[in-house]
Amino acid sequence: MERALIVSSNNEFAELAELLLRIEGCSRTAVAASGNEARRLVKNETEPELVIVNTPLSDEFGQDLAEMIADSTSAGIILICGSDVADDIADRVSDSGINVVTKPVTRELLQRTIRLIIAARVRMAEVKKESPDILSRIEEMRTINRAKTTLMKYLKFTEPQAHKYIEKQAMNNRQTRLEAAQKILAQYE
Repeated sequence: MERALIVSSNNEFAELAELLLRIEGCSRTAVAASGNEARRLVKNETEPELVIVNTPLSDEFGQDLAEMIADSTSAGIILICGSDVADDIADRVSDSGINVVTKPVTRELLQRTIRLIIAARVRMAEVKKESPDILSRIEEMRTINRAKTTLMKYLKFTEPQAHKYIEKQAMNNRQTRLEAAQKILAQYE
């Protein structure tokens, strides 16, 4: 993780969070003391990968800021608030993927939560890498199945016969099954 944003009007908390982020390998951390400053940073700077909002802020509570960041970025978000409102806020923001942590926050809890967010982002990045490959495989299977259906319709093949025919065409013409299926579809459709 490279980029993080800490939003807190409490300097002591901001320093602790910055230290923990450095320990976890975050190389660039921006600190904002208000919601307006944080909005400006999110809008004008490179998108953060992790945002920690320590409520209340000097110009707003911070929940709206966290929701705005969740809507406009893919950052992992930690919203720290008092225990008297934490459950209510958690119910409202959980669908946005915002992690609510209650005060008082210990160093260990904050570090564990940061590690959890980082691990979740790493896993998400892996899934994003796999998605295009899976989608292309699904599209390939659809095309092959359409070609099978076409063979069954026009040549009265059974499904196993159509499957075997496509594989044989691919092998004989030194093509992939997808290319053979596309050739069949071009011929009959």
